[in-house]
Amino acid sequence: MLDVSLLGTGGMMPLPRRYLTSCLMRYRGSSVLIDCGEGTQIALRKLGWSCKPINTIYITHFHADHIAGLPGLLLTMGNADRTEPVTLIGPKGIGNILKAVRVLAPELPFETRFEEIQGAEQTFERDGMRVTAFRVNHRVLCYSYKVEIGRQGRFDPERAKAQNIPLKFWNPLQKGQTMEENGIVYTPDMVLGEKRKGLKVVYSTDTRPTPAIAQHASGADLLIAEGMYGTEEEMMAKARGYKHMTMAESAQIAKKAGVRELWYTHYSPSLVRPEDYLPEMQKIFPNAVCARDGQTEELLFEEEMEEDVRTEH
Repeated sequence: MLDVSLLGTGGMMPLPRRYLTSCLMRYRGSSVLIDCGEGTQIALRKLGWSCKPINTIYITHFHADHIAGLPGLLLTMGNADRTEPVTLIGPKGIGNILKAVRVLAPELPFETRFEEIQGAEQTFERDGMRVTAFRVNHRVLCYSYKVEIGRQGRFDPERAKAQNIPLKFWNPLQKGQTMEENGIVYTPDMVLGEKRKGLKVVYSTDTRPTPAIAQHASGADLLIAEGMYGTEEEMMAKARGYKHMTMAESAQIAKKAGVRELWYTHYSPSLVRPEDYLPEMQKIFPNAVCARDGQTEELLFEEEMEEDVRTEH
């Protein structure tokens, strides 16, 4: 199970009921954050979630509405008695951003680290998640993120018995480890069935439509994409000029990628009621949702969904 929550859905400037861009994902006791707009730590408290388990913060780009909440968040984490390191991952220059943030938050009880994304695409294996950063088309260097949780095949104890695999190796093999004893090598494929469907979430804002978004989002459980502008012609001109997407463009990407659900986020301050456009957007992609601050969903693995159905009946 993967918990996904949009802490803030605003772009450019915060509004009374709309904080700036931020998305939190929780898996097996670890949390990762994508972007950290102003008000992120307040949105977390409203949700009732803790900032203490956040190990990694992924930044899409360095516009203020995506990073201005970092000093407050790190200070809040420090006040929560966190001692484990926190890593910031983002475009080239993320080290300078962290250095500036530490001027405002100089005394933290934990180490802060950074990793620069190399090239047009890079994958990070952290916190039980596989996170792929891929470059998109904004006015500054900007990345979108694909978050995946893989699922190995089911462990088959009968196969393990038939091959006389020592019981002490069953658990490591189930976790994907290769074991050896007395010159005999035991590999996971000896006891695991075919890989099962995992979970995939793609987060993409502040970009014009690019083929990479649909490619990475193909078959995703959830696509979180910007709904910066509506569909009026003058809004289309702004989207092209400032390199953002309209709600219709995000819906078309969701349709092409065959995702299960689309959440709009990163609304322009001028877009006071994005839900007014939703009926038109759902003609393009029926499972489009105008997300609000605090929008949360538990994404379940297939076997968990099957268990829920059995429980209901």
